[in-house]
Amino acid sequence: MIDFEPTDEQRAIRETVRRFVDKELLPFEPLLMERDINGLEPHLTDAEERQLREKAKASGLWGVDTPEEYGGADLDWGTQALINMELGRTFIPFTFGGSAQEILYRLNDDQKRRYLVPTIQGEKRFCFMLSEPGVGSDARNIQTTAVRDGDGWVINGEKTWISRGNDADYGVAFCRTRDDSGTYGVTAFLVDRDMGWKSSPVPVMGVRNPATISFQDVRVPDDNRFGEVNAGFDVAMRLIHRNRAVVMPALWAGACERLLEMAIDYAKNRVTWGEPLADRENIRFMIAESEVELRTLKLLTLHAAWVGDTGRDPRHSSCFTKFHGARVANAIVDRVLQIHGGMGYSKELPIERWYRDFRIARIYEGTDEINLLSISRNLLRGYDKVGQVW
Repeated sequence: MIDFEPTDEQRAIRETVRRFVDKELLPFEPLLMERDINGLEPHLTDAEERQLREKAKASGLWGVDTPEEYGGADLDWGTQALINMELGRTFIPFTFGGSAQEILYRLNDDQKRRYLVPTIQGEKRFCFMLSEPGVGSDARNIQTTAVRDGDGWVINGEKTWISRGNDADYGVAFCRTRDDSGTYGVTAFLVDRDMGWKSSPVPVMGVRNPATISFQDVRVPDDNRFGEVNAGFDVAMRLIHRNRAVVMPALWAGACERLLEMAIDYAKNRVTWGEPLADRENIRFMIAESEVELRTLKLLTLHAAWVGDTGRDPRHSSCFTKFHGARVANAIVDRVLQIHGGMGYSKELPIERWYRDFRIARIYEGTDEINLLSISRNLLRGYDKVGQVW
């Protein structure tokens, strides 16, 4: 049977992360909420992030998902899920230093030296350039082109909804290409900002604006081609499935845990018509339903981590976890806001911020509909059996 009991090492790591979140990150929340109220950027500054990462490194929190050969801890998916659950207890989007996105480990040796190592060391910032104005879930139909020109490629087109695109030094851009046989496909390229692409923020209802990326005759050497020509779609999926399995759902689970704690505390102390909210049946049901959903989300996330750690294909599990996690996050934050009433809707508490940020969870990195489509396809075609969890 699957054992969900954390090891002593996992417990120690989780407690270390929780202490760091409580001591170092939570004190920044009032400052960021004040910045938001005053119309300033409601994020950590670069200097604040660097300072926090140095403190985290001193606590041993560095390179948690990085292979040992690059100086990291190379923690398994299960431990990474537990870490993300703790990081999710604050709305501050913080990640420990010494890490790089999983797909960058698939670069060749020269590319690793130029991109992977500087990213791990914090000298370069990365973004993932896949979505386009007219292409989201149907990523195989991207229209940004890369055309061979001598010993390089010329890229033209536009990407949008690119997370961290406004700050990145380089990105992996996915482009429509044609191989020597004349067959069209998708190819990935490492493209530095100083090669000529430009970014601009896309204002959204959440607090972290993605970017639109514009390519106009951006020349990229063939040495920056990521993998084989027309094999880029498989490169893209490597990042997406891990994020869907143990990164985003774990962060949402941590946030929902704290939100529910806030709701319980408020319900106990808020008195109306002579009795606390916690004595009313409808409030109790909202709390109980949220707890059921939170536990199922945690279990699904830990199961997805187990699938990855045992070498099984994580794609099917990641669709379940991403779909359920996004739905649960939106349902719980909505109930918690309702329990808090007007205070929940105000910017004096972090609830409304989570409320805005969670709505995108059902859209980005695989919409609800796409995940359901993938789940049904796998069942109808016999790729997975009904109810199969191991």
